[in-house]
Amino acid sequence: MKVLHFLDTLGRGGAEMQALDVARNARDHGIELTVAAAGGGSLEDEFRESGAELITLRRRLPVDPFLARQIRRIIEEREIEIVHGYQPVDGIHLLLAAKGLGNVRKVLSFQGFIQDRKNRSAAKFLIPRMDANIVVSRGLQKWLSDEDKLDTSKNFCVIYNGGDPQRLTPSGNSLRAELGIGDGTPLVGMVANFYRDRRKDQLTVAKAMAKVAEIISNAHCVFVGGVESGAEDKLAACKAVCAENGISDRVHFLGSRNDIPDILADIDIAIMSSFHEGLPVAISEAMLAGTAMILSDIEPHLEASQHGEFAEIFPTGDAELLAGKILGLLGDNERRDQLAAKAREFALENLSIHSHLSELKKLYENLLSA
Repeated sequence: MKVLHFLDTLGRGGAEMQALDVARNARDHGIELTVAAAGGGSLEDEFRESGAELITLRRRLPVDPFLARQIRRIIEEREIEIVHGYQPVDGIHLLLAAKGLGNVRKVLSFQGFIQDRKNRSAAKFLIPRMDANIVVSRGLQKWLSDEDKLDTSKNFCVIYNGGDPQRLTPSGNSLRAELGIGDGTPLVGMVANFYRDRRKDQLTVAKAMAKVAEIISNAHCVFVGGVESGAEDKLAACKAVCAENGISDRVHFLGSRNDIPDILADIDIAIMSSFHEGLPVAISEAMLAGTAMILSDIEPHLEASQHGEFAEIFPTGDAELLAGKILGLLGDNERRDQLAAKAREFALENLSIHSHLSELKKLYENLLSA
């Protein structure tokens, strides 16, 4: 089975990390994978070492006919059977590239909510022209239908994102040593980029930590993730809250990192505070790493945690109740360990790269046999 995955960039984001885990494990599942990218990024070297062929291209225009011709050449030369994109701009170029190639099946993944009218219009155009559309959670499918007014009733399927347990093995490097804190010091963290749109909610975590510090004065928090252009004010707002409450020395903004396994091994609690999501790769990573979690109560988070069976849940945007959840778990080692163990068992079965690829291969096989 010869498959082409096309990405607009190779930056460190949820879709790109999912694609990288697919690239590393595709061959073991009988998929001969080629990855093409219209732009570079911090994950480029890791894609080159993944075991899948990587072809780097360049997009010069929002819709670039020359790029589409390059992709078509890849399809024809490698006898690609399935092309798969991760966002509308990918889908547009794959649709153009595969035009007239009736034996090539087209797949588009929806990783999260759609940010603007232009992309919603592109998605509306693409959905009926794809052979299959993938959503990463039922909650996202409902959002796309109810909020973005897209028809998700046909040729849609749910395939959960999945992390690679092998990739999440810690190297042994110590985040605590880097921060200068001991093993007994409470440490929580959130792994998420700062985006300019209303997606992640690091500010509620910063506000919650100010309240936690009133009870546990030595508690530390890390924010791990890059800052998208246009989101600098969100980072500044978090830092301002920390400065106003005298906790700047205990809240650490680490930027984009490539040592997530070591970070997850050292924090006591992983927090995912969001307004909107598809199904964050960061949640499956924390589950597979055996780290207890606290999640905001949006539908995809509830879906991933089986409505709180595998994580503590707090009302979205409620810093006071989040602080209470943090204090509760920091004060109850047994509860933390139970949550983490149950979540890992569930994730190995449902949110690992192997479960993801198993479902993805079934979809591909069904498309090729249709």
